[in-house]
Amino acid sequence: MNGREPTILATSGGHRAGGGRTMVTFNSLVHHAVELSGAHGRRPRVLYVGTAIGDAEHFTARMTEAARVAGFDLTPLNLFPMPNLDDIEGTVLDQDVVWVMGGSVANLLAVWRVHGLDDILRRAWRSGVVLSGVSAGSICWFRGGTTDSFGPELRPITDALGLLPYGNGVHYDTDAGRRPLVHELVADGTLPTTHCTDDGVGLVYRGTELVEAVTEVPGKGAYIVTRDGDTAVEERVEPRRLPGVS
Repeated sequence: MNGREPTILATSGGHRAGGGRTMVTFNSLVHHAVELSGAHGRRPRVLYVGTAIGDAEHFTARMTEAARVAGFDLTPLNLFPMPNLDDIEGTVLDQDVVWVMGGSVANLLAVWRVHGLDDILRRAWRSGVVLSGVSAGSICWFRGGTTDSFGPELRPITDALGLLPYGNGVHYDTDAGRRPLVHELVADGTLPTTHCTDDGVGLVYRGTELVEAVTEVPGKGAYIVTRDGDTAVEERVEPRRLPGVS
């Protein structure tokens, strides 16, 4: 136990095209996750979890290069075709940040549960390891959200880890189907109050309380969608602009 408060940074961003010799660079949201961890005086330890894209080796390599440029010590956790770590729990609890890649949140949840990673991550959260990620790596921490895990047509998922007692809407400004479906699901009670992010925006939670919205892209927003009778009401939250990453 490190004494830090349970912290989640749920995002629709964090990566950008790399410059120089890397294809991907960690953008401001990933750096903010590290800042939230309080790591200092040494290289921050970041666990990269690529379950949602089937532990694609090419993307693990890109994340490893991005971490090298950022000055982070990155450990990949692979579950395909078998776990690559002998002591998954010990490794997870030794990290400053867990960064979960996007992809299929439905597949991610199924595989995590088979390997007991859901319970490990819950213990890590309680111990103060910052849990973070993008898209599927955001929805997983909530009770559910909207997903294309089952095909091109968006569908609800309602059995995510539930560390945060809200729904989650990602890619709110770039996928035209997300906003109306979130409103429909909140209005009919399928999802509880739902917290949503435009691309480039992240939501910071201490415990289960939303304490701040942040962004790496100017002009973007966060949103809280609540139920009012049989309709949904949306409130925009203006995010704080994070410093840029060179």
